[in-house]
Amino acid sequence: MATKNRTEVTEFVLLGLSSRPEMQQVIFGIILAMYLVAVMGNALLVTVACSDPKLHTPMYFLLSQLSFIDIFLTTITVPQMLVHTLSTNRIISYNCCMIQLFFFMAVGSMEGHLLAAMAYDRCVAICDPLRYSAIVSHRLCLRITLTSWVIVSLNSLLYSVLVTHLTFCGNQVTHFFCDITPLLQLSCTRPVVNEMLIFTEGVAVVVSPFFFILGSYARIGIAIAHMHSVAALRKALSTCSSHILVVLLLYGSVIRMYLRPSSSYDLDQDRQVAIFYTVVTPMLNPLIYSLRNQEVKGALRRLFRKLWISGNFQPGS
Repeated sequence: MATKNRTEVTEFVLLGLSSRPEMQQVIFGIILAMYLVAVMGNALLVTVACSDPKLHTPMYFLLSQLSFIDIFLTTITVPQMLVHTLSTNRIISYNCCMIQLFFFMAVGSMEGHLLAAMAYDRCVAICDPLRYSAIVSHRLCLRITLTSWVIVSLNSLLYSVLVTHLTFCGNQVTHFFCDITPLLQLSCTRPVVNEMLIFTEGVAVVVSPFFFILGSYARIGIAIAHMHSVAALRKALSTCSSHILVVLLLYGSVIRMYLRPSSSYDLDQDRQVAIFYTVVTPMLNPLIYSLRNQEVKGALRRLFRKLWISGNFQPGS
């Protein structure tokens, strides 16, 4: 039986989004614009949530954490991709690749856990509004956040360690960053343990928040069905609509990229989905939460008004 040539890999070559030279500047311009919008939009949302006293609530604490995660997630991958897009040297060292894999998987998983915490927050607010302040507190949200970080970090560390034990038969990664799927494709033998881990432990860590979100919205749906006030119904739907849209954007991409058999992997399509997951979704999240949320829009107006006044009334002006 023929075997693949095994080599000791010390570096990887990231092939990027396209090998067509005429497309590189176009890709660079589009991705750079989306990256800047994503970073500035999420940074603005974090600033507003931290500076406006009216947004010092558990829900907006979790929203600010989600925005921080979006900045982190897109910064892990996009700046390197932009540099490689305009360069002929697309090499990343083995150690840097493993570090990028660890942080990408940890931060990507953390986003799902935060969305689950936000679903719980909305569930309590709608289903048990009188006890909301007693149940959902800043301390609880902080504990959930820290516990989630520990869980996703350990999960990501496990994946990264298993990948370091693989023997690679090449170093050309059909992607623009070091992700688990294209690295498994480079393995000389079928990584059965890694694939089993994705569909067992990976499902428990990554998909369990999604089922928690579904359960929360099932309970919210029951509560909404028993509402007799049109105003209360409208407020409940308005509160949940932004969150539901963000959940669909995230898990639609995650399920498409990771939770399927290796025989159905299409790395070209995966790169397109990865762009949506790492650039488009972080860019859209602050727009979704700001344009559909009256409290955030009010806080933005107050912030811009404060900046305008301070800029026009400087001492000595």
